Order: sequence, then structure tokens, then C-alpha cells
Amino acid sequence: MVIESYIEGGWKSGDGEEQQLFHAISGEYLGGTSSAGFDYERIMTYGRGVGGTALRKMTFPERGRMLKALALHLTSIKDKFYVLSAATGATKIDSWIDIEGGIGNLFANASLRRQFPDLPYHVDGHAAPLSKGGSFIGHHIMVPKRGVAIHINAFNFPIWGMLEKIAVNLMAGVPAVVKPSEYTCYLTELMVKEIIDSRILPEGALQLVNGLGRGILDYVTNQDVVTFTGSAETGRKLKEHPRLIEESVPFNLEADSLNACVLGEDAVPGTDEFSLFIKEVQKEITVKTGQKCTAVRRIIVPEKLVEDVQIELGKRLDKTIIGDPSVEGVRMGALATKLQVERVRERVDLLRKSQEIVYGNLENFDVVGADRDKGAFFSPIIFRNNDPFNCTDVHNVEAFGPVSTILPYKDLNEAIRLVELGKGSLVTSVVTADDNLARDFVVGAAHMNGRMLVLNSRCAKESTGHGSPMPLLTHGGPGRAGGGEEMGGKRGVLHYLQRTAIQGHPQTISKITQQFQIGGDQPESVPHVFRKHFEELNVGETVFTHKHTVTDADIVNFANVSGDNFYAHMDATSLDGTIFEQRVAHGYFILSKAAGLFVDPKKGPVLLNYGLEECRFVKPVYPGATIGVKFTVKEKMDQEKRTEEDMAKGIVKFLVDVYDETGETVALATILTMVRKIDQSK
Repeated sequence: MVIESYIEGGWKSGDGEEQQLFHAISGEYLGGTSSAGFDYERIMTYGRGVGGTALRKMTFPERGRMLKALALHLTSIKDKFYVLSAATGATKIDSWIDIEGGIGNLFANASLRRQFPDLPYHVDGHAAPLSKGGSFIGHHIMVPKRGVAIHINAFNFPIWGMLEKIAVNLMAGVPAVVKPSEYTCYLTELMVKEIIDSRILPEGALQLVNGLGRGILDYVTNQDVVTFTGSAETGRKLKEHPRLIEESVPFNLEADSLNACVLGEDAVPGTDEFSLFIKEVQKEITVKTGQKCTAVRRIIVPEKLVEDVQIELGKRLDKTIIGDPSVEGVRMGALATKLQVERVRERVDLLRKSQEIVYGNLENFDVVGADRDKGAFFSPIIFRNNDPFNCTDVHNVEAFGPVSTILPYKDLNEAIRLVELGKGSLVTSVVTADDNLARDFVVGAAHMNGRMLVLNSRCAKESTGHGSPMPLLTHGGPGRAGGGEEMGGKRGVLHYLQRTAIQGHPQTISKITQQFQIGGDQPESVPHVFRKHFEELNVGETVFTHKHTVTDADIVNFANVSGDNFYAHMDATSLDGTIFEQRVAHGYFILSKAAGLFVDPKKGPVLLNYGLEECRFVKPVYPGATIGVKFTVKEKMDQEKRTEEDMAKGIVKFLVDVYDETGETVALATILTMVRKIDQSK
């Protein structure tokens, strides 16, 4: 069997056989793969021209719906991925993390469409006034880069590693070229075939290079983005590629790191937290057979509890059955390849020179349902290092498998210092029921970590655990962990966009951003904006309302209705030493009265008001003041129909500018309305 690549619109194989692939459990030959002879200049050009052009024509909501459709499709056929995932040595739980965790990233990024404008590009932040008269302002827009995202992924998560990255660049409007590890690319190939056959993504949005991928960086440009997941050593070599330096190509490195799990001094044997700690560490050693960039490599515990931890962890590992995951009761599979067995063993041999193995046996361990010599099996190994500040190999050498080391600490400061000796981690967790201890530890160690988990009995039931980065939170870390950042919800999408400052008149900036900027044109809407359907409304259209003079009776009546009898509204004798000159109208009365002024009460296309944003009361309103409202279409956002029967509608944001008789603004707010469309088919 030949494991093919999908490039330039078709399935192709390279010259010869660069890599042979084997079943991690049985050792059976699965096939070969090669990328030798590929023209990477053409591959990159195809992605930029065909895929990039199509994606940039789509708005953020359209891209989000595309990701959602893809996630639903892959979920409907997920079982076929589980069958092949077993060949990587994965248990069902391991496969679940890879397959459904990856699909979950598609769902999560699809949901971000509501945080972006209904445009192909993003409007970032708020306008900055740049002139005294208000005729010159600045803003920022972010447009999709006109290159490709080149993802060079590790062997341990052949599906999750791809989906968690392409979900972000596709949402941004940038196509991808994925180069998975040659050792497990057969599983990536299967998923990409299903993605291509679904025709959900536009052609060119996703290309796959299986094999060694030599030369894949030779034709990158300044518009491309390169990401790498794997060892820090390989990552550093790639980062120094001359083309990356010459073209100033963004490079995101997410490297394996010496992550830690810390037991709080309060979590003594017999507490829920002690039990949680043992369970969490055992899980991190055995899930994916320890082949996770986030796995616990250093088990940091109070020195008085070292023996207890060693004994209880050993008991729990004794219950972990190693073997063929298809056999009932097996809880830990194999490493991905026999080569990985050799590499992990080399690292164990290095570590044992400076610390003692207290659990596990490299030569003698039981395997159920398979031949230990044919498969890529490895025993859990626990080291104990009684002098971690002087015997420091544990802070420098990582065995990328089911290998971890118990380290003692005297006090919290020592625990933080031990974490720091790892020189930068993707994640460190602390298990404690003491929130003060948790605060001190997190604040003290956060500078060396990309993520921190505080685990205790109150969150344990729903906690996703030490080893699971979440799509809406940042994944990455400083120092040894690579100094990169990926995922992170909206933050991750922004990495694939070019932020550009724009300057000009408010009306010009309004036209570019498709958001009303104060100082821009405000043509009067005829008829009233509440009489117009979604398609008929234009940004900047304004209703100039009638006016109302505020009275003492207004203030008293509002206090009676709302129950708000704050002294500044109700007691004119208590204002000495305050900023108020006399009793002041309630801010919420001003807002309520504004609604009474700008609302057209008759039934029409406006279905409801459902939100209020950025409300500010900027100037006191006293009895005798006269207020009016400028009610302006600020921004429009399309909304998809959830069912065929659903009403076609969109979201319109209106700027509510309440001003007084001097013309000065006294209150500002943005209200969100749901407005019916004329065309009910869309």
C-alpha cells in the first residue's frame, strides 16, 4: 500500500519509498510513503492562488459555517478513524483524544464566527482620535495573509495535530499545506481523503504532503506562516532555515517540554486532593503511552510525602495492563514505532546515570494479546531523584514515553525553583485545596509556563486534566517549550491576519471598516430605521429624535419604579464633597428615556432588542436639561438560519448617542437588535 499526498488538486505519490510504515502493535508492514520529487514552489503557488483566493472571498461567518459543516461531517464518520488509529498503538481513550479532540477544535473555532464582523477581514479594537477637531482618526484592520500556513506536525497526534491548526488558519481565510509525521501519516491521509471527498472546503484550501517533506520550506515568502510541533532540537534547526530568515516568515514553535505536576503541602494522604494527584499523574504517564508534549515528566512533591507518593503511584501503575488495545482490560498500548522505543530507551539510560529507577523494568514486563518483541511496547518507568538541585539531568533530558521522575521540595519557593529549572514548559499543574497556596504558586511560576492547571475536589469532576490544551485557550510556552502560541480562541486566528493601521476622515474609515465612526456622515433615515428590513439598512443612517426636558418628577418617578434611591438622585442635601451640583437624573433613566425617544412602536421588521454594549454615562444630567438622541446604524451582521423553517434575519448594532441642549454627549451605548430580512430564503 502506498500512502499518497494530496497536492495541486490530486492524489500523488513521490519517487521511491522514503519511509516504511508498521503497525505499532503487531509490527505488520502497512505500506510506504514518499514526497521525493515534489515541486514545492508549485504546491505553494497553488495553495496561495487557488485556495487563498477562494477563502478570502468568504466572510468570517461563512468560514465559520464551513468549519461547522466539516466538523459535523467528520463526526458522522468518526468510527472509521478509530479502526485505523489502533495501528498507532492507541487505546480507545487515546484515539478519542486524537480524533474527537481534533474535531472539537473545528467546532470551537467555528463558534468564533460570532466574534468577528460580517466581512472577509477583521476590524480590530476601537478608533483612535488623532486630531482636535475630530476630522482625522485612526483604526486597525486585519486582513488575511496572502500566503499559506505550512504545518509540520508530530507523530503522536496525526489527526488532532492537523485539525487544531487548520481550524485556525481556515477561519482566518488562509489555506494550509500539512506535513504530518511520516511515521503515522497513514491516519492523517485517511482523514484528508474524507475531507477532500466531502467538498466542504474550497479546492486548494488544504494540501497534504506525506513523506519526509525535504524542501518544503525552500519557497516560503513573507506572507506564509510556518508552524512546527515536535522536539525542541528539530524545531531550532527549522527555525534557522535561511529562507525563513531572509523572508521574515512567522514561525511558531510548540516543542516538547519537561512539564511538572506539583502536590500541595496540604494534600496529604487521606485527602481527596492526594488521591486526585496520584490519579492525574498515573493518567499522564499512561495515556498515549506518555507520548504527549504536555505529559508530566517531573512529579514534584513535599519531601515528607515522597514515600507515600512512590508507593501509591506504584500501586496504581500495577493495575495498568499493557498490550493490544482491542483486548478487554488493556489500558496502555504501544509507542508509535520501534524507532521511538529505541529513542526513549536511550533517554532512560541517560537519566539513570543520575537518578534511581523505583518502578518499571526495561526488559521484563507483561504484554497482553501481542508479541512484546514485534510491537513497540514499553514499560512505565518512574525515577526518584533525591537531590534535584544538583542531579539536574531530569531538568534537561526528556524521554518521550511513559517516563517520569519524583522530585522532593522543602517549601513552596523550592517547588517554584524546581519548575523553573525545566527552562520553560507548556503546562504545570498544582493539586491543592488551599486557594492561597494556589495563588502564590501560580503567580510565582506562571512566567515559565504557557498554561497552569489548579486541580482540587471542587473542579475535578469537570476538569479536562493536566494534559489537555483547550481550543479557546492558548497552547504554547516559553523557553524550552518553543516560545510559541497557538489555538487560544480568537487570539489564534489573529496570527494569520496582517494588522494594518488605517488613517483618514471618520467617514472614509467608516466605509472601510463597515462600522460607523463618530464624526462620519449621518444621513437621516427616511423612513425610520425600525421600518426597514435588514437588507435595506445602511451603516451611518440616523434617526434624530424629538427632545425631552428632564424634571424632578422624572427622577422621583423613576426611583419609585426602579427602587433606586441612591442619595445623589434623591437627597439634594447630601451632595457636599461630591462631583454633583444638584440632584442628578439616574443614568438608567436617561437610557430608558432615550429608548422611548428612538423607538418606533409600530410592528415592523425589528423583532427584538437583545443586548446592550459599551454603555457609558459621561456627563451628569440635572433637572431642566433637555436631551435628544442620535440613533445610528453602527454595524450589520448576517445570521444564518438554523433550520429551513427558521426566520431569515440579521443582527444590527445601533449607536445610541444621547446629547443635551449644549450639544454635548451625556450618554453612549450600543444596542443589539434582531431585524427580519426581506428575502426569507437566506
